[in-house]
Formats: sequence, C-alpha cells, structure tokens
Amino acid sequence: MENDGGESLQGPVTCGAWIRRPEKRNLVVLGRSRRGNSCSSMLEIFSFDPNTTSLPSSPLTTFVLEEVEGDPVAIAVHPSGDDIVCSLSKGSCKIFELSGGEMGIKLLAKELPSLHDVGPQRCIAFSVDGSRFASGGENGHLRIWEWPTMRVILDEPRAHKSVRDMDFSLDSEFLASTSTDGSARIWKVEDGVPLTTLSRNGDEKIELCRFSKDGTKPFLFCTLQKGDKATVGVWDISTWNRIGYKRLLRKVASIMSMSLDGKYLALGSKDGDVSVVSIKKMDILHYIKRLHLGTNIATLEFCPTERVLLTTSVEWGAVITKPNVPADWKEWQIYLLLFGLFLASAVVFYIFFENSDSFWNFPTARPRILGDYQSSDDQNGFGPFGPVDM
Repeated sequence: MENDGGESLQGPVTCGAWIRRPEKRNLVVLGRSRRGNSCSSMLEIFSFDPNTTSLPSSPLTTFVLEEVEGDPVAIAVHPSGDDIVCSLSKGSCKIFELSGGEMGIKLLAKELPSLHDVGPQRCIAFSVDGSRFASGGENGHLRIWEWPTMRVILDEPRAHKSVRDMDFSLDSEFLASTSTDGSARIWKVEDGVPLTTLSRNGDEKIELCRFSKDGTKPFLFCTLQKGDKATVGVWDISTWNRIGYKRLLRKVASIMSMSLDGKYLALGSKDGDVSVVSIKKMDILHYIKRLHLGTNIATLEFCPTERVLLTTSVEWGAVITKPNVPADWKEWQIYLLLFGLFLASAVVFYIFFENSDSFWNFPTARPRILGDYQSSDDQNGFGPFGPVDM
C-alpha cells in the first residue's frame, strides 16, 4: 500500500540508507516499525538538501507495509538507485522499484520469489558494481545471488552461528562475513566457495568488517573486541594476514561504514558516539560524542557525493551530520587551479624570454658581400646549436 498524503503518527526508525540519483542528487530511505495500533510499519523517502545539510519534515512518498510482513530490519540500495531491498522481521525480503521525478516519486513493490520466506535477515548488501546481492540470516544462512537474474551463486545454511556483518570487496571478487561467535570468513564470490577464515587470538571476537574502497590499498578492516577493549584490525587481502591494529573508538562498536571513495572510515558505538577516521593515516579526524545519546546506532552511512553521514537509532530517529574533515575539491576549483597554473607559466615564460640571450634579441647584422666561408652545419638559420628551446 502506498500513501502520498500528509503527516501521520510515526513509529521509531529502525534502519535507513542513501539513494543516489542522477546529477548527484541524493535521497534518503527510512524504515519505521509499527507502534501499537496507532501507526503501521513503513518505508519513507526523503529529499536531501546539501545546502542546509538536512532532511525535510515531510517525505516525498511513503509505502505502508502489511502487518503480516513485520517491521523493516535492514535496507540495501542498488548502486543505480533504482532498486531497494528491505528485509522484514517476519522472515522475508521485499524489493521496491523507485520511479518518477522529485515531485512525483513512487515506491513500487515487485515480486521476487527468491526472497520470500528466507527467514529473518540481519544483513543484506549489493556488490559495488551491482552485479551481486547477498543476505545473511540470523540462523547463520548465507546466500549470494546474481543480480537481477537471481541465479544462486552461494547457498550455505551453516556459514555461521548467526551472521553479524558482511561486505563485498571493491572488485566484487570477495565477500567477508562475520559471526556473533566472533569468527570471520572470506568467500570467493564468483565460485561461491569459502576461501579462508581470518586468524584471531582465542579471546578476540571479530565483529564488523569493511573492505577498502579506494582501489590502491588492498585491505580489510575489522573491529576486534577483547574484553572491554575495542580496536580495528587491518588484514592484507593478498595474503589474508593481519598487518596491524589501532584503537579508533573509545566504546564498543555497533556499526562501521566506509566512504565510497575509500578515504574515510566511520565507527558508531552502542551508546551513540561516532568516530570518523582517515584511512591514509589511520587517525581520528572527528569524534562526535553523544550523537545518539545512550542509544545503539543502527545505521551509519556516508552520503555518495557529500561529506555527510546518515545515522539512525530507535530513540533519536534519523540524524544528518557533517563531520569535520578536509573538504573535497570542487570541479570549478580544479579548473580555476589549472587556469591559474597556465597564467603563471605564461608569465614565467615571458620574463625568461625578455631577459634571455635569445637569437631573436641579437642586433641585426650588416650584410656582408664578401665573407668567410660558412659550413653547411651553420646554415640551419639558428646558429651552430640548432633551434633555441623556447
């Protein structure tokens, strides 16, 4: 059912995600759970204003879910921005097609039998190129499909005790998955087979995982929990050996996110703090305390085109935050810099030309009727050393 009308009573936000649209326009989709008999569970689509770094009070469109479907648990958006998959608490996944422009945008439910009755799915994700879709169940069942044909690539009922987190590598070659028991496995996506299990100390638990996304650093980042101490470990994906670790969040992490260009890593804690980290130096650039005071952060995702974070929690809803990180170069700034370099080069060339002993600055010689013999090597018109390098 779909409702494009006015505001109504709303349940708590359970999950959310960015939607990238053409011309660097971004939308946000939020999932809300049912609240007694006063309001239904639903999906809402909001426009994002980069000038005010905020979401409007009213959604562009709303899709109300049936009571038998349950509440939204997780949302995955296809890189094209056209398809949205939502896992539901009653044990199925629902797919939506996003259509229309900003003033008439709609969410249309699509039938996809492969995602019916798969059981409660804690994690769902698309590969970076959009050619694969994976889901990880609370019962430990891991699946990988080809998208959009839904050809089964991997169907492993006993992949984990219960899937905690997962992520595709930049080239879609690998899938990393973690379990609630602290283990982590690497899967070869094309073949649909397990590749390796990440090594860990006996008292360590690997909880969250994200591949690097800049195309130059072949790393896998995982959060490690050892007693009350939380760190981020780094694995080299060419050998799958751990190469180091660092403490980047002062609390136990509940969620982790990587920016699409791979420059920044964000960590959200179970009591509402957020840490934004530079991948290049593995230093904390911005630590946001009590962003969701005392509440587990359920969603943490970088905007596709802006240095902006979307976070959600049941208590505080959706929050848009602009972290204090170095600004990216805008396209017009790059062109201005290139134009300035061109002008500077022209000025330097002119100064050099005016002050050099160039052939062209020699005084005009009086013609000789009878002169010494000049060899053929000197007949090039530019002196014995050839043309002057201008």
